[in-house]
Amino acid sequence: MIPRCAWHLALLLLLACPGLCVADDAAPAPEPLDSMHQRVLPCMACHGDQGRATNDGYYPRIAGKPAGYLYNQLLNFRDGRRRYPMMTYLVERQNDAYLHELARYFADRHAPYPPPQQPEADAAVLARGATLVRDGDASLKVPACRSCHGERLTGVLPATPGLLGLSHDYLLGQLGAWRIGGRHAQAPDCMHEIVLRLTPTDLYAVTDWLSSQAVPADPLPATTLPTPMPMVCGSVPTLAEAAE
Repeated sequence: MIPRCAWHLALLLLLACPGLCVADDAAPAPEPLDSMHQRVLPCMACHGDQGRATNDGYYPRIAGKPAGYLYNQLLNFRDGRRRYPMMTYLVERQNDAYLHELARYFADRHAPYPPPQQPEADAAVLARGATLVRDGDASLKVPACRSCHGERLTGVLPATPGLLGLSHDYLLGQLGAWRIGGRHAQAPDCMHEIVLRLTPTDLYAVTDWLSSQAVPADPLPATTLPTPMPMVCGSVPTLAEAAE
């Protein structure tokens, strides 16, 4: 015979936690043990929930960037054009198909952007940054940032990233890496050419202005540029390649 106290305990558990004893038909199905969401959890440890970046300012947002751009960066880390030990460790043994899958996963995430950073530079420096972004500098043979990254600076499909919604520290760090040869893209490496033509003061002005700008309400990358890119960039496919 079951002791009376055991019946009382069972009744209390049923009343307090009915889900323990009664199946809930409305409960969602458990996530597959080998889902893509589980596979990208290591990415989110640095790049934040859904790849929307963290507050430290160094690890960039990857959510919503063009899949072609994200794929290129994974290739660059795997093949040695970009150097960061943790990223290299994660991708060095992955094949192209899986890197495409990772890129598409984060390209399809569209989490909200944080508010822009408050600029630290004075008005003259910010004005110089705005000029370089919008118009470039013909005397230095530097094209406008928007001529490649889109009129709204949200990127261009299939492989050009947006420049807004990124921290000043990250932007300055990447431009500096291109300048000293710590970061490369597929040849011809147009970004390396551009940053060599700019002074360190110009690089600071551009990054301070970009990081202080709000992201548009519709942050999706543009589908095309209104005019051809001013330089040939190995990381951006030509129209013929993109159509294949």
